[in-house]
This record gives sequence, C-alpha cells and structure tokens, in this order.
Amino acid sequence: MSAVTPANASPSANTAPAGLPPTVGALRGSGHVHRPVRTEVRENLLARMRAGEERFPGVVGFDRTVLPRLERALLAGHDVILLGERGQGKTRLIRTVASLLDEWTPVVEGCPINDHPYAPVCSRCRRAAREAGDDLPVSWRHREDRYGEKLSTPDTAVGDLIGDVDPVRLAEGRSLGDPESVHYGLLPRTNRGVFCLNELPDLAARIQVALFNVLEERDIQIRGYALRLPLDILLVASANPEDYTNRGRIITPLKDRFGAEIRTHYPPDLAEEVALIRQEATLDGTPVVPDHLVETVARFTRLVRGSSSVDDRSGVSARFAIAGIETIAASAARRAALTGEEHPVARVCDLPSITETLQGKVEFEIGEEGREVEILSHLLRRATAETFRSTLGDADLAALSDRFADGATVESGELVGGGELLRRIGPLPGLSDLVARLAPDGEADAETPAYAAAAVEFALEGLYLNRRLSKDTVEDRAIYRT
Repeated sequence: MSAVTPANASPSANTAPAGLPPTVGALRGSGHVHRPVRTEVRENLLARMRAGEERFPGVVGFDRTVLPRLERALLAGHDVILLGERGQGKTRLIRTVASLLDEWTPVVEGCPINDHPYAPVCSRCRRAAREAGDDLPVSWRHREDRYGEKLSTPDTAVGDLIGDVDPVRLAEGRSLGDPESVHYGLLPRTNRGVFCLNELPDLAARIQVALFNVLEERDIQIRGYALRLPLDILLVASANPEDYTNRGRIITPLKDRFGAEIRTHYPPDLAEEVALIRQEATLDGTPVVPDHLVETVARFTRLVRGSSSVDDRSGVSARFAIAGIETIAASAARRAALTGEEHPVARVCDLPSITETLQGKVEFEIGEEGREVEILSHLLRRATAETFRSTLGDADLAALSDRFADGATVESGELVGGGELLRRIGPLPGLSDLVARLAPDGEADAETPAYAAAAVEFALEGLYLNRRLSKDTVEDRAIYRT
C-alpha cells in the first residue's frame, strides 16, 4: 500500500454544496458549533448507535470482537494501535474511522493545517483573523479530505511526518525562527482529521521519538524550534504483534502514549471468510464462480493458516484467498476463450492453478523448503473434500457412480468445455437435483450447461477424494475411472 497524503495537498474532488457560510461572521450567524475531532467522532458514533446504523461499513468478521473494543476507544477519545498479522483488514478498518467525521467542516481559506475559523492556531491564520474580522474567508472540507495515511518505512524522515524549514522561504527574507518559514509535514496537514500510520515499528527510532509530543502534548518541534500548534488530530496506527514488543522495533515510551491497543484477527467463521472473499475479489460475473468453489478456497485458506508447515507468525493474508478466487475465474475465462464457451463457469479443474500462483504469499517453516507446492496441493484436496461433504455429503450420487460400473472412463480437464464434459458423461438421472444443491437461490446461470458441468465435475472430484472413484492426472487432463 502506498502512502496517501491528505487531500489538501491537491484540489479536492468533493465540491461543497451551495449555501454554506462563506465567512466567519456568516458562520457564527448560522449557529455553527466548533467541536474537536475526538468529540466529533464520539458524538457521531453515538448517534449511529442510537439510530441502529452501520458504523464501520465493509468490515467483515470483527462484529463481536474488534469493533466493540474500537468503539470503546473512540468513545474514550483515545489514540489507537491495531495489532495483527498481515491481511487482517487493519487499514480497511482505520479508513472507516474517518467516516465518523462530520460530512463537511469549515476551515480558514488557504490554511495549510486546516485551522477552524473560530480558533486559528497558525500565525498566518491568526494574523488574517485579526485583519479581516468577521469577513475572514471560510472554505469547507469534506470528511474524505480529512484523512491522511502514511506507510512507515525506515527511510521516512522527520520532515515527511512533522515538517521542516523551507529554504525557499528563508531566501525570501524570513528568519529561521519564523513559524511561516516552516513547510508542514503530513501530520500537521491532517490537523482536525484522522491520520493513519501503517506498520508503525518500521519507523526509525528517531522518528518514533518525534511522535512523542504529537501524541502527548499535541504540539510539534522542528529543528529545535517549538511551534506551539495544538494539533487536533486522531492518530490510529497499525503494527505486526511480532514487531510491537520490547524485543521488536518499537520504542517502549511510544507504546505508552497510545490510549488503546486492539488485537485484530482473521475471520473466525467460515461464512465470514466466504463473505470477505465475495466482497473483496474483483469478479464481474463472467466467468461465474460457483459458491462451492468460493467455499473451497475459503476452507483452503483456513487450512493453510492452521498448517504446522506454515510460519504462523507471519500469518496468511486475506489477499491469499482473494488472489486465489480471481485466479480460478481467470482460468475459466481462458478455457472459454480457447473452447468457445459462451457462458463460462469455473470448475474443480481450475483449482490446481492456484497452488503455484499463491505459494509466494505464504512463508513456510525452514524445514519445508522445496515442498511448498506439495503442501498446498494436499491442503487444497482436503478443502475440496470438506466442501464436498458439507454440500453433497448426503446426496444420492448412485447414478453418477453407476456411470463407471462397466469400466468406463470420463476425461475432464481445464481445456474441456462444459458442454463437451456433459456429452462425455451422457444422460445423468438426478442432474437437476445435483445442480440445485450447489446453486444459490435465484442464480440465473445455474440453468446453463456450463454450470451443470461444474456441478458434475465437483461431484466426480468428491467421489474420488472419498475413494469411490480413482483419478489419473496427466498434465492438464484428469481421467476418472473405477
């Protein structure tokens, strides 16, 4: 994830609605009340709770664990550190906190640190307020423009986060101690907003020290000059638990300055894992990825996380499953292009394509070097078998088994189209019931031959994994037999 600067670094894409007060005098006349950021977040969060509205849209799997803790921290007005392994949705969650800000807020027009017209803090805005009085121009910022984000890296400088003296302004004749000679960093430019520091322990120690005043005294220091800018900012950071220890790369006094430390986790339930994959994967419906394959990938991901061959300290990201389901869809699209299928549907034969693709997303234990694909392939077969038992375990597949009673074989593979696979199977009693068990209600594509072929091939694979059929695999072909 790349660093995202506050939107005041460039013109905002959000246009304020007409009729908002253009001057501080008109603002006072409108009855506007100045609220600090933490008060804004607290009161808006309470209002959503009372109204029964969604507080953190798009966040899956945290309803009973992480979100209640985060809500308590925000209601208490605390800066927050989220601890969790990679791919647990920490950044997604942090970004939703900004949605708790007021939709529009007034700022002194042209202010680099978003001063409120009632209480400007930078020297430029204080001077402008004295000179203009009630005619001080006011502009309006959308909540999306009040969010800043930085991915912490070892080469991050104090000037990036806090600010530095601008040599151009010094050349214009300003003195070194003049506050207007300062070029503000990302944190001051997110004043009166929410700022996210991703992977906090990756900051160099001296940069972590520079955050002490921001988190406690709420002011900043630049090259020995203390600029008493009472920053109004909510800081939310993320870190890996392995690094956020005394033995890791975090300075202990910095830990003490966060009001709340919250542990995140991967989706606790299979249903939430499936929902997360469906939400995040880039699928446009062509090809169709049936639910039983999404469930298989979800189970596969959870098995990889629990495997003793995988380093559990690094975790297995949700991006592992998302990339897997997108690869399966791509495999089906490739088959459709090569075989001329009009309505492609992903099938079991597309599953093996993900093992080599995803192995780079998993950190294995040292003793497993060279066995990565073998381990993933074994876990994928286990996941497929578990999905088969949960969906078709009690189905009557006698008609399909009888198809092989006389020693017949059926050849499938990633380049065998759905219509061709059904032709090789021949008439199959109970096919409609098999499809109905796997197709969700209202799934229009369930009526297509390609979907029926996907259901049949899944049943064949399930029979094989439960030792009721055998399978010979030759390159990209699979031959089922008794």
